[in-house]
Amino acid sequence: MVEDEAKVSVGSVDERPVGIDELLERVRAGYTRIEPQEAYEAAQADEALLVDIRYAALRERDGLIPGALVVERNELEWRLDPQGSHRAPEATSHDLRIVVICNEGYASSLAAESLRRLGLRRATDLVGGFQAWRAEGLPVTPGVEAEA
Repeated sequence: MVEDEAKVSVGSVDERPVGIDELLERVRAGYTRIEPQEAYEAAQADEALLVDIRYAALRERDGLIPGALVVERNELEWRLDPQGSHRAPEATSHDLRIVVICNEGYASSLAAESLRRLGLRRATDLVGGFQAWRAEGLPVTPGVEAEA
């Protein structure tokens, strides 16, 4: 009986360690990522919620995406879970299309996967992150440091 229990608990975890590159590849295979222009158009049409998970120093240095909800990465699941007691007002439904944005599009992939595990089936992330958004010439407002 104990042997069967061990098989069940280990069954969903790989036996061998997985590097971050392979993990990202696996995670990204589970959904379609979004390019900056498409994310901008979806947000403009109120068809997607942009969520900026970059830490404060990057937001201050590089600026903000107008209209994006800023949520620190360590609060993301609590703020976007529509059933959560600490949810943001924007977290209205599990059907909400969420586009997670980090600095370069790596951490956001893992964050989007975490949201998908919460039942936010339309969660995705921005290819290239904030840096790709800015490189496309899409709107950015100055961060606190940039204004000073």
